[in-house]
Amino acid sequence: MRRSSTLAVAALTAATVAFGAVAPAQAAQRPADLDPAALHEAIAVHPGDGVAGAVARVSKAGQTWHGASGDLVTGKPVKDEAHFRIGSIAKTFEAVVLLQLSAEGRVDLDETVQHYMPGLLPETFEPITVRQLLNHTSGLPQDFEGATAPSQDEMIDNRFDYYTFDQVIQQTLRPKGRPWPGPRFTPGAKQEYNSFGYRIAGKLIEELTDHSLKREITARVLVPLKMHDTSAPAHNVRIPRPYLPGYVPDGKGKLVDVNEQGGNPSSMISTTVDLDRFITGLFNGRLLRPTQAAELRALPRGADGRLLPYADGSNCNIGPDKGSACYSIGLMSFPLPDGSVLWGKTGSDLGYTSGVFASPDLNRRGVYAVGTASSETNAASSIGKRLALAAFND
Repeated sequence: MRRSSTLAVAALTAATVAFGAVAPAQAAQRPADLDPAALHEAIAVHPGDGVAGAVARVSKAGQTWHGASGDLVTGKPVKDEAHFRIGSIAKTFEAVVLLQLSAEGRVDLDETVQHYMPGLLPETFEPITVRQLLNHTSGLPQDFEGATAPSQDEMIDNRFDYYTFDQVIQQTLRPKGRPWPGPRFTPGAKQEYNSFGYRIAGKLIEELTDHSLKREITARVLVPLKMHDTSAPAHNVRIPRPYLPGYVPDGKGKLVDVNEQGGNPSSMISTTVDLDRFITGLFNGRLLRPTQAAELRALPRGADGRLLPYADGSNCNIGPDKGSACYSIGLMSFPLPDGSVLWGKTGSDLGYTSGVFASPDLNRRGVYAVGTASSETNAASSIGKRLALAAFND
C-alpha cells in the first residue's frame, strides 16, 4: 500500500501560502533576482527537521537556480541531479496520456468506466465517467479502503511489494475478509482527492492501447521531452544513482533507507531537471492540443456553474474559493492573494515528498523533493515554505 499524497499537498500548500506573501503592489514591479545564498539556506537540512536531504530547482523571469542539501544521516553529500520517487506526480503523466487519447478519438472523457470496462465496478456504483476519475469527483473508495493501517515496521518490511492495477482494484473493491466498500458520494456531486481513480485510469490506458502504462508514458511524454532521467520502473525496485535517500524509522528508532521500493505500474522516478521539463512541456503546447490543454485548468462545476464543494478540509483550503474544488484533470490550482494562480502537483512515496508547480506563463516554476528521516510529517512543509519565500517573496 502506498501513502496518500495529502502530506505532500500540505507541503505545497504551505509553499504557495508563502508565494502569496508577495504584496500586489510589489507584484507589479520588476522581479528581484534570485538569491543563491538565501535559496541554499532555504533547503539546508537542520537537526529536528526530520529530513535527511533535499533537492530543488527554481526559475523566475529567465533566471534559474538549483541546489541540494544532506545526507544528514550518513554525512554524505546529495547531488543536484539526484533521483527521487515522485509519488502522485505520476497522476499528471497518466492524465496527459488519456488527454492525448481523447484528442485521437480513442476515448471520450464523458463516457463511463462501465462502458469501457464492463463488470469492473460492482453494481452498487452509479455510472462514473472517465473525466470524474481524473478530476477526483468519482466518489470511489480510496486504495485498500477499510484495510488495517500498517505499522512502521510493516511498511518497511513490505516496501518491495508490487501491486498490479488488477490487484489494487480487486483488493479495494472486492476484498476478502472485510466488507466491500461502496460509493463515498454520488459521482459528480463533490470533489475528494482519490488515488484509486487513477489506478482504474491506468488500467483503462492499458485496455485502450494494449500496451503497458510504462510504454505509453515513455513514448508519449518521456521521449518527446527528452526526460532521460525519468522512468516508470515497474517491477524493478532499484533507483538510479545518484539518488536522494529517504529514511523511515523502524519500531526501535533505527533509520532505514527505503529508496528501493515496489509500488504499482504508475510508480515513477525523476529528477528536478526532468520535472521542470515536464511542467514546461505541459504548458507550452509540446504535449497537448489546445482543447486538451484547457482541461488542465478546468475545475469541476455543478449544473449551476459554481465550483463543486470539496468533501472535507483536507485539501482545497486556501484562497477565495476555500472549501471548493481545486483539482482539475491532473493538476491542482493554488490561488495567490494577488489574483494569480499557480498550477502543479505534489506526490509522496514511503520516505519521499515532492512537488512541481508553475505559473501558466512559465515565468515562475519550482520543483523540490525531500527525503525524510522521521515518521513526523511537517518537515517537507517547512522546507517548501522556506524555499518559496526565498525564491518569490520579492
